[in-house]
Amino acid sequence: MAPLLLLLLLLLPLLLATALHLARLRTRPDPARPLPLGSLGWPFLGETIEFISAAYSPHPESFMNRRRLLYGNVFKSHIFGSPTIVSTDAEVSRFVLQSDAHAFVPSYPKSVSELMGESSILLINGSLQRRVHGLIGAFFKSPQLKSQITTDMQFYVRRSLATWPDTTQPILIQNQTKHIVFQILIKGLIGLDPGDEMDFLKTQFQEFIAGLMSLPVKFPGTRLYKSLQAKKRMVMLVKKIIEEKRRRNESRRGIRPNSKDVIDVLINDTSGQLSDDLISDNMIDLMIPAEDSVPLLVTLAVKYLGECPLALRQLEEENMELKERKSQQSQDLEWNDFMSLSFTQDVITETLRLGNIIGGIMRKAVKDVEVKGHFIPKGWCVFTYFRSVHLDEAIYEDPLSFNPWRWKEKDVSACNFTPFGGGQRLCPGLDLARLEASIFLHHFVTSFTWVAEEDQVVNFPTVRMKRGMPVRVTRKQGACERSSSIRVEC
Repeated sequence: MAPLLLLLLLLLPLLLATALHLARLRTRPDPARPLPLGSLGWPFLGETIEFISAAYSPHPESFMNRRRLLYGNVFKSHIFGSPTIVSTDAEVSRFVLQSDAHAFVPSYPKSVSELMGESSILLINGSLQRRVHGLIGAFFKSPQLKSQITTDMQFYVRRSLATWPDTTQPILIQNQTKHIVFQILIKGLIGLDPGDEMDFLKTQFQEFIAGLMSLPVKFPGTRLYKSLQAKKRMVMLVKKIIEEKRRRNESRRGIRPNSKDVIDVLINDTSGQLSDDLISDNMIDLMIPAEDSVPLLVTLAVKYLGECPLALRQLEEENMELKERKSQQSQDLEWNDFMSLSFTQDVITETLRLGNIIGGIMRKAVKDVEVKGHFIPKGWCVFTYFRSVHLDEAIYEDPLSFNPWRWKEKDVSACNFTPFGGGQRLCPGLDLARLEASIFLHHFVTSFTWVAEEDQVVNFPTVRMKRGMPVRVTRKQGACERSSSIRVEC
């Protein structure tokens, strides 16, 4: 028995190597259409360890940049168990993102796909995806919602800021903004106001997202299993809200109901494609990209402004001028007021570029594709890596510096600036993200001065501040002093 076991142990590496070789042969394309240069790394592991090691460092783009120097802006690799074409070329990435489901479909880690389910808006393709995305996008652009978000966001921000102590203890900007934005998010999606049900939903949501980057094992007690159970509990609550809305609509027959939230929009759709199960599942999935993006955008903006006094000074002046003007006119601040703050918008744009809240997006080729002379074989993943483009010194002068003034001359719609993705799956809430960030920054910089404590950015598995961005605030007694001239360097 012992010799047989020893023989098996000796043969195991050979068997594994043979299996890997056969797997690579299956993914190897026609020799007449060679793959981009690159390396598939170690057997089974590929280059995943090197990728994760770089991702945890202060410069996660270093993994990509080393390979760009060796192989060019488009290269092959093997990460997270899949042979992958990595694109750090803005035009190639744009092509991939704008292609329809006949060429590329979404690709996520198995744990994420398990949690979202087959009917998730983040995974479905074709006419159903376009229908849901179009309905939500149109609602997010509606003047009605923008007015509601403007009013609600200001209310929650003011209420939160009113409780902040002066200098005695640090305020965690990341936590504060998450709390505020979650309330806005839930009201916009399902029409729920703060209370016991929202508290329950928040607790379950934290349990749910804890499993996004977990092992794809669903046995009771595992991280993924706990997250799936949390989603079931959230779905039950959302279904109850849907049923209540439908009963309310039936009692008002003949009167076209106004859509106050995303559930209203979807249940009022007459296409017959949207079941209650699909709607309730997707309400949870839509919380995933939205829950972190705005809080991190605001948190990083506060970090960068604290490190660049000249930018902070100009931002304060712009926002104080608006505050004083609206006060003299006895008018409330509206959506157009916040979006007209040109330097504030430049600060937000530069924060998106430098912060790279979404580092990249994965797609999977469903057929052989060729773009700019690069061959992408069917079945391979494509990683469109935005961070390398946003920090490319050939595109942005001094790319690691926070410089909002650079956007006076740059086009935010260019293909080398893609903080919200692109194509048919472009984030429908991008304007609302800018609005919410503008509102928070306006009330924050016109109400407080602050001193930030030591903290650092963590980039993996998601971007966040390690300590939550602690700051000690001092409440302002009056308007900030204006300067006669502003230089463009920090």
